[in-house]
Amino acid sequence: MILARYRHRLPADYDMDRIRDRIAARGPLWDDAPGLVFKAFTVEDRNRGAAANAYASLYLWRDPAAAAEFFAGPAFGAVIETFGRPRTDLWLPFAVSRGPASGARSLAIAERTLPADADLAAERRAEAEQGAALSAQPDVLAVVSGLDPAGWRLVRFVLRAGMPTAGTAEIVHLAAPGIAVLRHVAVPA
Repeated sequence: MILARYRHRLPADYDMDRIRDRIAARGPLWDDAPGLVFKAFTVEDRNRGAAANAYASLYLWRDPAAAAEFFAGPAFGAVIETFGRPRTDLWLPFAVSRGPASGARSLAIAERTLPADADLAAERRAEAEQGAALSAQPDVLAVVSGLDPAGWRLVRFVLRAGMPTAGTAEIVHLAAPGIAVLRHVAVPA
């Protein structure tokens, strides 16, 4: 598996309904994407309490070759043509948990840099335990923690069924053709 996210910050006066229309048109095209566990199309809207306007996509790929095909293909080309080439963050899935919710409307993100002396095995176990505890909540669809070994950053994404609250992004569309695989992901020992 591979975890990827890019985010486009938009002007303060940007009409975010244009982004919602774009997602409504393009989101369903991802509902059967091969090799994809899920793609969350997210919006941060200043008119709805966000600190800034932004449009982002979060991917969990089951198949790294499918991720490479996306980045080299016309779908990502359309992103570049419209918004420019974004900085794309990639993580190795460190811990993944599936919750009982059937969908997701909000995305919470927590990120931290690991100290140089961090015990990575202990960090992974702790993320798995935290993910399992969070995913036991009835409104959680999934908890995915990723490790960026280039910058030694650990990030946790929590996909919830409830509407966004302060500090979370709105998931406008969730394409989840491979979400069932998360029921079979092993928790690290």
